Amino acid sequence: MNNLLTKLIVSSLSVYVSALLLPGVELSNFTSAIAVAIVLAPLNSTLKPLLVILTIPVTIFTLGLFLLVINALIIGIADAWLDGLYVRSTWTAVLFSILISLTSSMLYNWGEQNAKKKE
Repeated sequence: MNNLLTKLIVSSLSVYVSALLLPGVELSNFTSAIAVAIVLAPLNSTLKPLLVILTIPVTIFTLGLFLLVINALIIGIADAWLDGLYVRSTWTAVLFSILISLTSSMLYNWGEQNAKKKE
């Protein structure tokens, strides 16, 4: 349960910070960032792998760049489902997904380094 809560907090912070940094993304408040993180989790664990498998030829042909389109599609679905999130365009969704990934990675690494220092 603790790990799930940690992932939710990190994902919410990543969504919130990424929305602040990117002009084409609007969040109504931090609660919306939590909702986005909650919606993205099942989409990324169920729909995304299915889309990746179905688009293997295109992904290989584009040397993996089509995965950015899949990420943008997932962000677009979250945008359509949630009232507190607004993403202006497909390119903004691509950049938003990249920023979320980078921010999450940095937060997880920072947390792991701090945990090791305490040991």
